[in-house]
Amino acid sequence: MMRADEPVSPSTRKKRRWPIIVMVIVLVLGTVLYSLANRYLIPHVEVAVVDRSLSTAAASSSSEDTAQLAVEANAVSDDWSYSSEDIDIQIEQVVTGSGSDQITYYVADVVLQNAADLKSALANNSFGTNITDKTSNIAADAGAILAINGDYYGFRDDGVIIRNGTLYRDEPVRDAAALMSDGTMQTYDETAVSSSELLESGVLHTLSFGPILIQNGEIVGDFGSVSIDKNFGNRSIQDANPRTAIGMISANHYVFVVVDGRSDESRGMTLDELAAVMQNLGATEAYNLDGGGSSTMYFRGRVVNNPQGENKERGVSDILYVGEGE
Repeated sequence: MMRADEPVSPSTRKKRRWPIIVMVIVLVLGTVLYSLANRYLIPHVEVAVVDRSLSTAAASSSSEDTAQLAVEANAVSDDWSYSSEDIDIQIEQVVTGSGSDQITYYVADVVLQNAADLKSALANNSFGTNITDKTSNIAADAGAILAINGDYYGFRDDGVIIRNGTLYRDEPVRDAAALMSDGTMQTYDETAVSSSELLESGVLHTLSFGPILIQNGEIVGDFGSVSIDKNFGNRSIQDANPRTAIGMISANHYVFVVVDGRSDESRGMTLDELAAVMQNLGATEAYNLDGGGSSTMYFRGRVVNNPQGENKERGVSDILYVGEGE
């Protein structure tokens, strides 16, 4: 037995330190892992949306209710088109190139009589971070005719987020797009235009992702140094990737474009290529939305494109969609 006044050997000191060192490492790692999970994985509901200003059948997710809306609107439709008194949608699949350079993308030409028929819906009908669901599920729940994934606002905690005329987040940082009550689309710098100005001007929805592709009919500069997020694990969007974009040809005349990628059937598009497509379609304003595994187009109960090159949808926080009436 060691006497109280006997000196402690160096080896004994090291043995005593190890449990303390291990405990400190475990605590640090645990704190870091929890912080990452809290930031990127754990859902945080900030607002539970009660009134989404949806159509009369939006409370039900069944395809029969969506079909009933079409009947009530005297709509004529097939797998690639929909036409009623208020909404006209024409979808086209486009394939260019061949082999490793092949690109497959989908263009939905949308003409509305009422700007309010272009709506937004949130996953689980809740606003917050890390709240996700498949585009098709959100669309079906909303009674959508046509839908695309939105800006995945829930992956980040900044940006100006206005949906269906309600301001949910006011942290301006990047170039954005605004969909207005007069049927027009405006691209703008969030730091230069206040949310109060937008709301006073009749904004219905804002989208915070980017970059702006077309502004005033012209392709917006060089996309080589685009930076959307600085989040942990965020990948570059410069190269060819699956894409989702929205463009306006004229008031209440929109084009939705979804590009497949990362598969043998489609390599995806660069931002330059996407901007060129939008310009060729006649868009006077166009904006890039969340892409990659999120890129999804839904139409009348089915997913039109091939998400992730595996017909496998990735959960997203929000969608843009077209639906009959309110």
